[in-house]
Amino acid sequence: MKYLRILFALALLIPTLAIHAQEEESTEETDNTLRGQLEELERKSGNYRANGIRYEVVKLSDLYETKKNIFDSIDTANKTIKDLSATITANDAEIEDLNGKLQETTNKLNAVTEEKDSISFFGALISKGTYNFILWSIIFGLLLLLLFFIYRFRNSNFLTQQAKSALADLEEEYQNHRRRALEREQKISRQLQDELNKQKK
Repeated sequence: MKYLRILFALALLIPTLAIHAQEEESTEETDNTLRGQLEELERKSGNYRANGIRYEVVKLSDLYETKKNIFDSIDTANKTIKDLSATITANDAEIEDLNGKLQETTNKLNAVTEEKDSISFFGALISKGTYNFILWSIIFGLLLLLLFFIYRFRNSNFLTQQAKSALADLEEEYQNHRRRALEREQKISRQLQDELNKQKK
């Protein structure tokens, strides 16, 4: 009776174990990673005891296949690492080249900006602010000189007009004096002539 119960329990467990094994197989088929393959190898391996020593049994074909897959994965990873290292080296060289070009462009831009913000003044580059200060100082100085010369000209012109006026007055006075002197001389000449005429008679 005891054996019948064990057989009955086994009969009930066998379909459950079969279903469980099918689920594991379907799961194993989808898990192709190295971890999955190693777990599958571990699951398929068995063990036994002989003379008190425990032995682990692994199917060699499965072991070789897993070993091949591991080395293939390592080779692929090494190739990927080598390709990525070459890409990184190329990118570093390109970045260095671009940084050099950027520095050169920045230097040119700074030179152009400095030249744009500066003006050549007697061969020297000076800032626009300094140039404007010098220019307005020159203009202000010239304006002061112009005002000074206008003042001197007006003053000289006034003195010239006074001198001309004085000269005209003097000439007029001279002409009057000359006319009076001429009239006096004529009068004296007439008187002299009259006296001479009287004496002849």
